[in-house]
Amino acid sequence: MPAPRLDWSPCVQGSQFDCATAKVPLDYDSPGGRTIELAVVKRKATGPGRRIGTLFFNPGGPGGPGTVQMPQNYELFPREVRERFDIVSWDPRGVGSSTAVNCFESSKEADAWVSSKPAGFPVGEQERTTWIAAYKDLGWRCQQRDPELLRHVSTVDSARDLDHLRQAVGDPRLTYLGISYGTILGATYANVFPGKVRAMTLDSNIDPQAWTNHANDAPRLPTLLRMGADLSAAATLDQFLALCGSTTTAGCAFSAGGPKATRDKFDQLMRRLREHPVGTWTYGRTVGDAVNSLYTVHPGWMDLAGRLQDLWQGRVPEPFPPPPAQPVPNPNPYLGEEQAGAVFCGDSPNPRDPGAYHALEEASATRAGDAGRFWTWAAEPCATWPAIAANRYRGPWNKPTAHPVLVVGTTYDPATPYSGSQAMASELANARLLTNRGYGHTALINPSSCINKHESRYFIDGTLPPAGTVCRQDTPPISAAESQGCGGSVALAENHVHPGGWLTSRWAPPRLIRCRTGRGNAVAAG
Repeated sequence: MPAPRLDWSPCVQGSQFDCATAKVPLDYDSPGGRTIELAVVKRKATGPGRRIGTLFFNPGGPGGPGTVQMPQNYELFPREVRERFDIVSWDPRGVGSSTAVNCFESSKEADAWVSSKPAGFPVGEQERTTWIAAYKDLGWRCQQRDPELLRHVSTVDSARDLDHLRQAVGDPRLTYLGISYGTILGATYANVFPGKVRAMTLDSNIDPQAWTNHANDAPRLPTLLRMGADLSAAATLDQFLALCGSTTTAGCAFSAGGPKATRDKFDQLMRRLREHPVGTWTYGRTVGDAVNSLYTVHPGWMDLAGRLQDLWQGRVPEPFPPPPAQPVPNPNPYLGEEQAGAVFCGDSPNPRDPGAYHALEEASATRAGDAGRFWTWAAEPCATWPAIAANRYRGPWNKPTAHPVLVVGTTYDPATPYSGSQAMASELANARLLTNRGYGHTALINPSSCINKHESRYFIDGTLPPAGTVCRQDTPPISAAESQGCGGSVALAENHVHPGGWLTSRWAPPRLIRCRTGRGNAVAAG
C-alpha cells in the first residue's frame, strides 16, 4: 500500500509550523474502500547541525489533537531534539481536524448535552440515573451518525496510520515520543512493526495488560481501576495536602498549618460540598478539578490551592482563562467526549452493566477515597457504548524490536501510576526504565533537565541511561511558590480530563503567579 502524499505548507501565514493532510484507508483490511483524512503538523529541525530525521509525537488522550498540542508543547521538547529532528504530530483518526467522530448536529446541541449531566461524577441515586441516561443517549446518537467510523478508530488502526506517516516522511524506521495514552499506541506499534523501531520513548505509561484486561472480554473492574489510577491519584492528592500543610498560607493558600490539619480541612470541605455546593461547584466537580489540577505541578498545584480556599470561604473560584490562539488552521477543533470514548470504549474492555458502577465506586472509595469515585465513573460511559473496535490489538507485548525502548515513569502521577511504567518496561522485550522521582502527569510537562538529558542522548545516538537511573524534577511543588513570590507569569501545558473521564489536555495561557493572604484573599501581583 503506497504511503500517503504530504503537501506541506505554512499552517497560517508567517507560521513556523507546516501543515498537511494525509489520506489513509478507513479499514486496512479493505484498502480499496472508504478513505479518511489525517490532519498533520510539522516543525522543521532548527539546528545548524546534521538533521537526523523525524520525531513523531502523540500527546495522549485518547483524543488529544496533535495538531494543537504539539505546537503548544513544542518548547518543552529537549533543545537538542528540536535542533536535530523535524517534530511531527497528527490528530489521530476520529479526533479533532482529522475525520472525526461527531455525534451532534451543532455545537448548541453538543453544549446542551454536556449541561444535561452532572459535572465530575454523579452523587446520589438521581444523579446516577441522569448520568447513565446521558451517556446512553450519547452512544445512541453516535451509532446513528457514523457507525462504520466508530468501529475503525482503534489503537492498532492508529498504529498503522503512524507507520504510513513514517513512510510518507521518508524515514526507514520510526522515532517516537508518546505520553499517557500515547504509550499504549507506541507499545502497539512496537509489537505490530517491531523491525521499524529506531527510538521510542514512552512517558507515563499505561500497563498494557490492564488496558486489554489480559485479552479477556469479561472485565471485573473498569480499565482505570485495573490501571490503579484511583490509588495513584489518591497518593498524589495526599502528597499535595501534606506539602501544602507543611508551609504557611503565603506558600499554599489552603494550608491549615500542618499536614494532618490540611487533610482534615480537605475532607471537611468535601463533606460540606456534598450538602451545600458553592454555585456550580458541587462535590463531584470539585473532586474532578482536584484530580485534573494535580497533572501539572506549576502552576496547577498553586491554582488548585487557591480554588479550594475560595470554596472553603464560600466563594466561587475564578473561571479558567480561555486558551490562546495557536499557529494552526484550526486552533480549537471540536473535541467532544465521544472522540475519546470511541477509542477508549471500543478498544479497552469495561463492565457493560451500568448498574454495577455504584458498587464499584464504593469499593474504590474504600481504597482510594474521593479520587476513587472520580476514576470509577470515568469509565462508566463505556457500559452503554454501542461499538467494539473491529481490530483490537490484544498482545503479545514482547516482540523483539530493532532497537530498545526507553520507558519513563513518575513516582506520584495522578493518572498513570508508576507501577504502569514498571509493567510496561517488564512487558516489552527490550526496554529500559528511567524513573522520574517527582509529581504530576508526564515528565514532558513537568520538566526535568535530567530526564531531558537522557532522552536527548537516546533519541540522537541510541544511548540508554544506566539501569536504575533516577531523576528529579527541576522545581519541586509548593516550596517553589514561596521562592517565586508575587509577580511574573508562566505558560505551561495543563492536562485535564473530559467530564466523562478520558484523559486529554488543554493549554494554560500565561497567567500571573498570585499570592494570597492568610485569609485566602487574592493580592494583585506584578
